[in-house]
Amino acid sequence: MTMVMTLLGIAVFVFGLLFSIAWHELGHLSTAKMFGVRVPQYMVGFGPTIWSRRKGETEYGLKAIPLGGYIRMIGMFPPGEDGAIRQRSTSPFRGMIEDARAAAFEELKPGDEKRLFYTRKPWKRVIVMFAGPFMNLILAVVIFVATLMTFGINTTTTTVSTVSDCVIRVSERTDTCPGSAPDSPAKAAGLEPGDTIVAFDGEEVAEWGELQQRIRDTIGPATVTVERDGERLVLQAELVRNEVAKSDGRGGYVEGEYVTTGFLGFSPATGVVQQSFPQAVDRMGDMMASGVEALLRLPEKIPGLWNAAFAGAEREQDSPMGVVGAARVGGEVFALEIPAEQRVAVMLFLVAGFNLSLFLFNMLPLLPLDGGHIAGALWESVRRGLARVLRRPDPGPFDVARLMPVAYVVAGVFVCFTLLVLIADIVNPVRLAG
Repeated sequence: MTMVMTLLGIAVFVFGLLFSIAWHELGHLSTAKMFGVRVPQYMVGFGPTIWSRRKGETEYGLKAIPLGGYIRMIGMFPPGEDGAIRQRSTSPFRGMIEDARAAAFEELKPGDEKRLFYTRKPWKRVIVMFAGPFMNLILAVVIFVATLMTFGINTTTTTVSTVSDCVIRVSERTDTCPGSAPDSPAKAAGLEPGDTIVAFDGEEVAEWGELQQRIRDTIGPATVTVERDGERLVLQAELVRNEVAKSDGRGGYVEGEYVTTGFLGFSPATGVVQQSFPQAVDRMGDMMASGVEALLRLPEKIPGLWNAAFAGAEREQDSPMGVVGAARVGGEVFALEIPAEQRVAVMLFLVAGFNLSLFLFNMLPLLPLDGGHIAGALWESVRRGLARVLRRPDPGPFDVARLMPVAYVVAGVFVCFTLLVLIADIVNPVRLAG
């Protein structure tokens, strides 16, 4: 049964992956057609074609390798300086440029002269190239917010898990209290495991982060209102100053860092809690910030990936994962002995995270990524604007094809990184259980 659920989880993730890719390319396709660019192909996947069907002027299809997708637009790059589509050269770099230029004009038909991508105004080209990643962002936000509001998320609550016996600095904490240590304010006030704190000093509290901050801002007498066995009780507590773990501002802690602040003396319980719309949006903002930080830190993760793949080192839990690793995690999620709704929620979070990564990655201003084409269109707009202001001749469209040698280098780096992640995902995968 475990194997069946694992395979089902992998299949569900692959479906989510294919849908995300198709959704991305739909953004490019719809905006390109809206601006009159001819699109001969819309494909999900790479490699041999499994299925395709032509509708109108576009061939829609599914390919064998679900690692991406593409649409092919006529005239991605302008002709050469002499007006020719292809200029012959013995230079390998010039050859790359000419090959890219020639590919942009494949399947050119009579009447296409006014339907070439490069002839569209820069702002229209920006929209076409941005539409793909933006579709992933929309999907990520909708899935993440809807899942948080519908299923909830495992989070720290205001329910008491354990009560500290005494006041002791967190950096010196042991299993037993020293004889000289006074009772904790929570213990002295009569707080018990299972109590749910609903108000602090007479003001309602609904979130752990809010309660934590209010406790830390208080030294001296305070009232703690709890729900216990269906009844509300008001406890009197005398909070003291103590060394505690530094808060990360979201209810969690910063490992190895301490502050001296107000102390009550209990540990909160965790549970699956549905989020309100503002809470879900706030968490989505945190997720985006974490995604940007993870993208910026990607180069420093390479040594750890290499050691995990080839030196038998432990794979870090925050290590980058590829499609294979994410599919494997999806299989593990469905094999977990947790309620079905939690399996669905975790899988949805996984797909949402994948879409957010697609958005952030594609927005890098590097060819052949969408962000590289956006940067080229913006630069063209700037230099044409400067020419108008300075009353100089129009410099014409910016020839992004000249950057193809750089694009090949970037693509080579991405391919090498993808292979490294793939090997690590196979021989030393990230596991849910650590």
